[in-house]
Amino acid sequence: MANYDEDTAFLGQKGPFFIILFFLLNAIYISTGLHGLYIVFVGASPSHHCRIADGNLSEEWMKASIPNEMVNGKVQPSQCWRYSLETVRDLSAQGYSPLEVNLTDITLETCVDGWSYSTEIYHSTIVSEWGLVCDREWRVPLTTSTLYMGYLLGSLVSGQLSDRFGRKKVLFVSLGAEALVMLAQSFSDSWLIFCILYFFVGAFQISLYITAFVLGSEVLSESMRVLFTTLGAFLHYCVGYMLLPWMAFAVRDWRSLLRALSGLTVVYIPLWWMIPESPRWLLSQGRVLESEAIVREAAQKNNVSAPDVIFREPQVKQINTFSVLDVLRTRDIRETTLLCLLLWMAINIGYFGLSLNTTNLSGDPFLNCFLSAVTEVPAYIVSTLLLKSCPRRPVLSAFLVLGGGFLLLLQLIPDSLNTLALALEMAGKFGFTMSFTVVYIYTAELYPTVLRNLGMGLCSSAARIGSITAPYIIFLGTYSRYLPYILMGSLTMASSITNMFLPETFEKELPETLEQMQRCKRFIRRDKHSLEEGKGPALSRK
Repeated sequence: MANYDEDTAFLGQKGPFFIILFFLLNAIYISTGLHGLYIVFVGASPSHHCRIADGNLSEEWMKASIPNEMVNGKVQPSQCWRYSLETVRDLSAQGYSPLEVNLTDITLETCVDGWSYSTEIYHSTIVSEWGLVCDREWRVPLTTSTLYMGYLLGSLVSGQLSDRFGRKKVLFVSLGAEALVMLAQSFSDSWLIFCILYFFVGAFQISLYITAFVLGSEVLSESMRVLFTTLGAFLHYCVGYMLLPWMAFAVRDWRSLLRALSGLTVVYIPLWWMIPESPRWLLSQGRVLESEAIVREAAQKNNVSAPDVIFREPQVKQINTFSVLDVLRTRDIRETTLLCLLLWMAINIGYFGLSLNTTNLSGDPFLNCFLSAVTEVPAYIVSTLLLKSCPRRPVLSAFLVLGGGFLLLLQLIPDSLNTLALALEMAGKFGFTMSFTVVYIYTAELYPTVLRNLGMGLCSSAARIGSITAPYIIFLGTYSRYLPYILMGSLTMASSITNMFLPETFEKELPETLEQMQRCKRFIRRDKHSLEEGKGPALSRK
């Protein structure tokens, strides 16, 4: 494809064809923001306590049947235990009132009759419908992880499918399949069926995201391509993310919410006739006439004349192929890969952990989710601007320290300062979002051209492992409120140190071959040249 940009240079940089396509592809990213985190509301746990299935008990005795317990320094009604209902019945029948009895002497029992859930915030969630509390509470983070397990599969398969069948077909099949699976998910009659379908939602969702990204990169002009891959996709994802809490606020039943989110996908049907296939992909398949037809249509929309023959030279050339083993073959590449994997895992644990934690914060869960989404907008803008003029390594370390440091400070904030605690968590999310943007560009600049796709794919897989782990990190908050923040903050601070061992890439040419790839920094190493010259094991800093 080395000559494609030269052969299509007559189209210009900012004609109507490119501008319209830019907004159409970005509109698709709004759907990924809407669908990416609906589990925050669908899987929320309403306030609950053991159901007291006895209509003969007075209201006073029914309230007294739930013991109080200490949770995170606060006294609240137990969510998983009640006093023995048989004993309570006997005491009530004998004419005693709760004030006349030492309730702590009564035997405790589990919620054998189920639970009563508050409908003040959520009318229905999968937690309240299938009783995913107490001894079954572990199923909630597992539910969330199934989405990211689907991400792992989709990120591995989508590239091969789009290479074989075309970008456009895979894009719209993924979009339609995701909507249909979400619709089927709304009719789930068990937790297991919900999780299986959620896995496929994740696979189709990441396939949609990646394929749209590739299609935009291949069809848009160079200037529009840069804007699309840096700000366009991310900001429009944020638009969908910001719309999600307001939809969840309006539709508080989980089944109805999924059907509403799925139904909105119909607005994308006309885009099938408005978004073209990638001319680059068509050329790679030898379909030159179809590719030229799309380029001529683009020229007509841009009001420019196309030459009689657009593609004069063969667009496909034989290249050497590399495997995952090549990413680990030499010491320098192994070190770079290992450090990048650690960075991607740490950043994704923090980013998705904080995104999933919004309903656990004090205050309105819908507003908290909206603020979490809003925080990402300036983060993407600031990080993109800094990437144009600042070295990657110190910038990434600074963002990691920023995100992790604010999380570690949360344990020092008293419970009475809920607003300050919320502000610190949003500041942490700001740091993680900027780190996410920088590490993506930084990693691409570290690997040589011959291994860049493989290296990015391996790091993306590590990111999926981090996102699969994130729900369990948040789940630890049921045992200690600050434990998730301590773990995420400590991991991020450690990764900021790890990052300093990577080479700097700012204002340096992208490596093309393995030989050009920069070595990782080592504090002390043996100077081989000195040994060869017989000067002894001289030590040098690098």
